[in-house]
Amino acid sequence: MNVIETERLTKSYGSHRGIIEVDLAVNEGEVFGFLGPNGAGKTTTIRTLLDLIRPTSGVARVFGIESSADPVAIHRRIGYIPGEFALYDRLTGGQTIEYFGNLRGGVDRAYRAALIERFDVDPSRRFREYSKGNKQKIGLVIALQHRPELLVLDEPTSGLDPLVQQSFYALVREAQAEGRTVFLSSHILSEVERTCDRVAIIRDGRLVKVDSVEGLRDLAHHEVELRFVDGVPAKAFEGLPGVSEVVVGDHTLRMRVSGPITPVVQAAARYELLDFVSREPTLEETFLAQYGHEAAEVARP
Repeated sequence: MNVIETERLTKSYGSHRGIIEVDLAVNEGEVFGFLGPNGAGKTTTIRTLLDLIRPTSGVARVFGIESSADPVAIHRRIGYIPGEFALYDRLTGGQTIEYFGNLRGGVDRAYRAALIERFDVDPSRRFREYSKGNKQKIGLVIALQHRPELLVLDEPTSGLDPLVQQSFYALVREAQAEGRTVFLSSHILSEVERTCDRVAIIRDGRLVKVDSVEGLRDLAHHEVELRFVDGVPAKAFEGLPGVSEVVVGDHTLRMRVSGPITPVVQAAARYELLDFVSREPTLEETFLAQYGHEAAEVARP
C-alpha cells in the first residue's frame, strides 16, 4: 500500500519555481528520505501533501485520500513537524505538549512522559525561553506523542545536539518496527544514510533520483589503492570499465572506479600485491559525483 502518492505534482509561485511534476510513492512501513539542498522544494512538497498549500496542478494522496479533498481525515493520522514553527510563547513546554495532546483527544501519558525524558526536555520553562534546539524537542514530542500512522518530519534534527539526535534516530527505528511510516526531509546526507530505506533526491524543484540508500551509494566512485611488490602495471587497469584518474607513485596505483569493482579485483588478482584498499563512498560523495559540486556544498550539515 502507498501511504503517500503524488502524480505530476506541481506548485508555482507566480514567476518563481516551486516544484515541477513530482512523482512519489511511499510504501507503508518504510522510512523514506527526501533529500536535497535548501530551497530545492522539500518543504513545498510537504506542505502540498498536507493541504497547507494547494498545488498548481497534479495530485497528492495520503492514505489514498486526495490531500485537498479531506485534509482533516489525513491530519488525524499523522504527526508533523515543520521546518520552522512558532508556538504559544506564554505557555510552558509541558502546557504546549498537553494542549496538542488534548486536541488529539488524549494520548498515552506514560509514553508522553517517556518521550520528554528521552529528549531531555525541561517542560516547566515557557516556550519563548527555549533555545532553537529545545523548541525542536518540543515539536518532536508533539509529533510523536500520539503514535501516528505516518510521521512527516521536515528537517527534524535541526538544532539538536548529537546525543538527542541519537535518541531521535532510535525513535524512528522503533516507529518503523511498529509498522508505522516515516517521511523525513533533510539536507544532511549522513542523517538520511543512517535512518532511511529509500531516498528521493530533489533539486531545483524536480526529482532527479529515487532509489534505495545502497543503490544511491553504488552510483558514486570508489577510491581504490593498490600497492604492488614489483612495478606498477598501470596499463592493465587504465582500460577497465569505470576506471578513471589513474595515478602511479612509489609502487602504488590509485584510481577512481565507477560502478562494479569486480573487473579491478580480477585484474589485481594476476599480480603480487602488498595491499588492496577500496574505500566505500558515502552518500555525500554520491551527491557530489552525480549532481555537482555546488549542490554537494549546499548539502553539507
